[in-house]
Amino acid sequence: MEYISTRGQAPKLSFEGVLLSGLARDGGLYVPNQWPTLTAGDIESLRGQSYQQVAFSVIQPFVTGEIDDASLKQMIDTAYASFSHEAVTPLSQLAANDWLLELYHGPTLAFKDVAMQLLGQLFDDVLRRRQERITIIGATSGDTGSSAIEAMRGRDAVDIFILHPHNRTSEVQRRQMTTVLDENVHNIAIKGTFDDCQALVKAMFNDSAFRDQVAMGGVNSINWARVMAQVVYYFYAAIALGAPDRKVSFTVPTGNFGDVLAGYVAGQMGLPIEDLVIATNVNDILTRTLATGEYRVTSVTPTSSPSMDIQVSSNFERLLFDAYGRQPGAVVSSMHQLSDQGVFQIEPAAAAFIAKYFKAARVDESQTAETIKSIYERTGRVVDPHTAVGLAAAVSQRGPVEVPMVSLATAHPAKFPEAVGKAIGLQSELPDRLSDLFSRPEQFDVLDNDLETVKAHISARTRV
Repeated sequence: MEYISTRGQAPKLSFEGVLLSGLARDGGLYVPNQWPTLTAGDIESLRGQSYQQVAFSVIQPFVTGEIDDASLKQMIDTAYASFSHEAVTPLSQLAANDWLLELYHGPTLAFKDVAMQLLGQLFDDVLRRRQERITIIGATSGDTGSSAIEAMRGRDAVDIFILHPHNRTSEVQRRQMTTVLDENVHNIAIKGTFDDCQALVKAMFNDSAFRDQVAMGGVNSINWARVMAQVVYYFYAAIALGAPDRKVSFTVPTGNFGDVLAGYVAGQMGLPIEDLVIATNVNDILTRTLATGEYRVTSVTPTSSPSMDIQVSSNFERLLFDAYGRQPGAVVSSMHQLSDQGVFQIEPAAAAFIAKYFKAARVDESQTAETIKSIYERTGRVVDPHTAVGLAAAVSQRGPVEVPMVSLATAHPAKFPEAVGKAIGLQSELPDRLSDLFSRPEQFDVLDNDLETVKAHISARTRV
């Protein structure tokens, strides 16, 4: 399969090229040149199969001709051996037709592990065959960083540098990154927001000389392989609830748009989805965009769901590309306007395309706390604030009652003890393997939000 850039100027690449490149050379994001499809019969044949078997069937079309079936199966099996639940992403029932998709059973207790553990295997395989090294540089609003570090720690062919916003993650999120002391792991706290961190990473990708000097690669969801791996759990959950004979709806707590984009991809591949609900906190650029057709950046407000404290949702560009009929000119114009003016208007036909597939809802801090409380009182379950945002949005955007509504539980509640404790008066305990997290030594560097400073810091430490 060939992959093309949303901005139309970068060369077409194979899956391996896209995996190692991350961001396209023209500043765009890579997507498959066409969406592979599974027939109703293909989907039905996956009933009763393990998560690993479903993953192979969903991922294989994206890597055909580059990774042989036996190697892919082995990488998938190895990636998910570290998860604490045999189902990898189990479903649990909240009400008659309301479900929670538990995505936090990986090593860092967040949904990012589902993709990142496989990404680590893919990097190892490709770099070993090519006899190459890579410097991974990523930005995190909380969970991506720890998940990427856990997946890449100790790998000889990889150096990883993760930028996080200084004092804007939960303490658990920060410590899961900064207490990993492997030689190839480097944590950088940027004096700014997640959007500042993400802008620095994009600027480094767009600096061809620096990019080549350090053999730069990415693990943020700008890397297509991240989105690809997340498509799997939409199929796995929907099949368990009756697909393809029955439509299923999903609500997704959303920041950088990668997780909910994976649901859109699943739909394009043939999964019968009724609704995809984008759940935002008060940093509600996506909800406003769907309501008005105008994508306008405002300031970031810190919340109890910090992984969603984002204004510039990178993966929205991939959706725009499809909404404009895969014509890169309209995407380039929109992205230039966003960079220059902080705003762009979506043309009516493209806005209608987006509205066909997505709903959206904004959930404020009081609603988030109230949802944590009400879910606990009604079901005895403790949920984290990001999951609570999704659950509140699911209620407000609920479609036909006969259609199952699956809310994505994106993180373990123990990662956000302050928010959970404030809402219900108790804290969820960390699993035993993380019980000593707060006594582990930390190691990270605090840097100004300055591109040249960050580049010099990385250049002096990478082993490429």
